[in-house]
Amino acid sequence: MKQYPSIGESVLCRNVPAGGFERYTAQPVRTLEDYQKMVAIRAAVFMAEQACPYTEEFDGNDLNATHFLVFDGKDAVGTLRIRWFANFAKLERVVLLRSQRGRAALHVMLAEAFELATRKGYRLMIAQIQARLWPVWSRTFQCRLAEGRPRFSFSDFDYLEIEIPLPEHPKALRPDSDPMVMIRPEGQWDMPGVLDASAARSNKSDVAA
Repeated sequence: MKQYPSIGESVLCRNVPAGGFERYTAQPVRTLEDYQKMVAIRAAVFMAEQACPYTEEFDGNDLNATHFLVFDGKDAVGTLRIRWFANFAKLERVVLLRSQRGRAALHVMLAEAFELATRKGYRLMIAQIQARLWPVWSRTFQCRLAEGRPRFSFSDFDYLEIEIPLPEHPKALRPDSDPMVMIRPEGQWDMPGVLDASAARSNKSDVAA
């Protein structure tokens, strides 16, 4: 049974449109194939549409981050990146292919990303947004301008820093969480994984002995 990201969705200014979760799915990148899809989407938008140089778009942080893909059926149509710090997470590289802008794909992807962050115990995300897009993002999810942080520029755009408060997740992972939950793939903590099967195999060996 599909689990909806209700905690993550609560961070949005409005709920995902009806049918959005049925049409679109979003999940962390876990395979090399999906990683390549993420790279292709960012290259198509940031490099081809916005003329961002390769060295600035792929800035050395991608292998240290969690990436999401949002799918329309089997087709990857958008991506975002999250980097993790001691007591906050940073939302970055949020992008959709042109054909998907204005549709539910963005809200589904953000809801799943916020759900993941809250499940990991985070209560705050920050982001650096193009200043011209503040009206858009402030109507998309609950956020505020970071107090005392001035506008700054890089890669030919002016930027603002924003803060995204996150609610407490009732099933947030903690140091004393079940060890078998902690070793499951990112974002799949409620689903038995391959190491659960290996534990079952070990238990059978103990019984046989």
